[in-house]
Amino acid sequence: MNTLLQVPRAYRKPGATGRLLAVVLSVVVLSTKEAPAVPQHPAPSVISINLCTDQLVVALADPSQIFGLSRYAGYTVQSAVADRIKGLRLMEGTAEEILIARPDYVFAGRYTKRSTRALLRQKGLRVMESDSPRSIEDARAQIAEVGRLLGHNDGAEHLLDRIDQAVSRARSALPRANLKVLNIQRRGWVSGESTLLSSLLDTVGLANEGGSFSSRLGRFASLEEIIASKAEVLILPESARGPQDQGAALLEHPALAARFPPNSRIRIPDRFLFCGGAAIIQALDLIVEQVRLLSRP
Repeated sequence: MNTLLQVPRAYRKPGATGRLLAVVLSVVVLSTKEAPAVPQHPAPSVISINLCTDQLVVALADPSQIFGLSRYAGYTVQSAVADRIKGLRLMEGTAEEILIARPDYVFAGRYTKRSTRALLRQKGLRVMESDSPRSIEDARAQIAEVGRLLGHNDGAEHLLDRIDQAVSRARSALPRANLKVLNIQRRGWVSGESTLLSSLLDTVGLANEGGSFSSRLGRFASLEEIIASKAEVLILPESARGPQDQGAALLEHPALAARFPPNSRIRIPDRFLFCGGAAIIQALDLIVEQVRLLSRP
């Protein structure tokens, strides 16, 4: 005898068993309708406490996944995603506020405060550290990894396709321009050969003269060294009129202006040149646009 559904003797009379079964089945149907659906695994939550990882997170995560970004994400001069963070929380990056939120991942830079990273790991949080990319290939690898961690492989692949298209556009637009280019930042910082900027320049057929300053990542150069370099074009940060402080004053020096007149200067916002991510697309398009303008009378 089937023991899955035993009908009490009191109800074993003509029609009673059928009625009981109908009641049981109706209860089962109602219970099934009212039961909540089996929850799907939510996408991992994330906090970024680094300017460059901010840009990867904003590009690849759903807003609901983002528990916080670094306060630098809102700085329009430095951040390439400042116009895309409306409604997102900006954080100071302290261990206390991150521990309260307890995201699945914390994205940090190699130079993010070491004690903060150590404490977060000690408390069981997964801290992912990223270096600044030193080439387009480094940036591509970071995009793929962040997409995988955040459950957005398709989004990462789409972004990588867009970067490939930008590279292809740039190469066809400037077929080996063969210009020697020098990037100068505040206080005379010169970007070296092992940098994302150098990779961007090489992609469009430009040579980074910063490699001749005997530094892989870059170093501070004197005004005399810059003037004596073989550079034909300067890449300068986008800035307001006139120097805003002593660090920027060197960029406006009369000797530099005489050596590199306006038709040998291009200005590209720093926020597109150093972090990778989707900013690579804007950087390549801007470099092409600015170099083309140099050849105009």
